[in-house]
Formats: sequence, structure tokens, C-alpha cells
Amino acid sequence: QVQLVESGGGVVQPGGSLRLSCVASGSISSIFYMHWYRQAPGKQRELVARINLVGYTDYSDSVKGRFTVSTSNAKDTVYLQMSSLKPEDTAVYYCRAESNAPRYRDYWGQGTQVTVSS
Repeated sequence: QVQLVESGGGVVQPGGSLRLSCVASGSISSIFYMHWYRQAPGKQRELVARINLVGYTDYSDSVKGRFTVSTSNAKDTVYLQMSSLKPEDTAVYYCRAESNAPRYRDYWGQGTQVTVSS
């Protein structure tokens, strides 16, 4: 079992920055991929960024060059550094972890609200 807790959301003006954190606990050694998703009101949940065990990262086109995903040295926390924020980045941001032991399963956090508004 893996538990995920996100934090760091809030209200920020356009052009501002925020850093989200997602702390994983439990069987963290079984995690091989961690992701950040977001869901805006009335829209489907979409993948924002992801990072794997060896540090490979991938970003959606809408955030490429503005957001950076990284992990702690202990691999128990994944961060999403968000810069040059736009109103269209407003959403609930979710952390997702993929685990492969004892069998494949994915886990989700409860989400953290990010609002970009002047």
C-alpha cells in the first residue's frame, strides 16, 4: 500500500510561481513512476508531468518550459515547480504513483487546489 499527500496549492497571480509537493508513504520502494495530473472545472483530468525511477521526465505541451517535476533524494517526495503561471493553469492538482509490487497498482492523492487569478 502507498499513501500520497499533496500540499503547496494556493492562490497566485498570473506570472507567479508555486511549488507543489506530494509525499509518499508506505511501500515506496515499489513505486516506479510518479505523475502530476490536474483537473479544471468541467474538464477531464489531464496528465501534466511525470518522472520515473531513473529521473526520466515528460511534460504536457501546455506546461513544457514552465513546470519542472523532480523527486527528493529519498524518492519519497515528488515536486512540481510551476512558474509563469496562467489563469488556465487553475485546477485541482493530483499526484499519482504507479507501483509494481507485489503486483501492478496505481495510487492517487486527494488533490490540492491551484488558483491563478489577479
